[in-house]
Amino acid sequence: MITDPIADYLTRVRNAISAGHRVVEIPASKIKKEITKILFDQGYILSYKFEDNSVQGTIKIALKYDKETKASVIKKLQRVSTPGLRKYVGANEMPRVLNGLGIAIVSTSKGVMTNKTARKEHVGGEVLCYVY
Repeated sequence: MITDPIADYLTRVRNAISAGHRVVEIPASKIKKEITKILFDQGYILSYKFEDNSVQGTIKIALKYDKETKASVIKKLQRVSTPGLRKYVGANEMPRVLNGLGIAIVSTSKGVMTNKTARKEHVGGEVLCYVY
């Protein structure tokens, strides 16, 4: 049993990047699907596919690499709020990742969104992770 499924998701992506894999397969959940959609919309991953072939289903993510340097587009995935220590922020204290170059993925009452979108909609929530 996994106690922190979001940390497991981030670790699987991180490990696939360090191993140089093109595709990574992850067990699905609603919040993982939302995080995947955000990573795609922000240009951190090439594509994704949700497969509902089993009870839980899986997410297949095609990772994005630079054409010339072969380095991953994702430099760092960092979990912020953990089951042992939740990190909540208000709309006014929304974090800026790498002075605006990275994104923070935030779980709000209006759904999972980036820190920039949450600031525009003036909602706070739980900071799930930083991506840059």
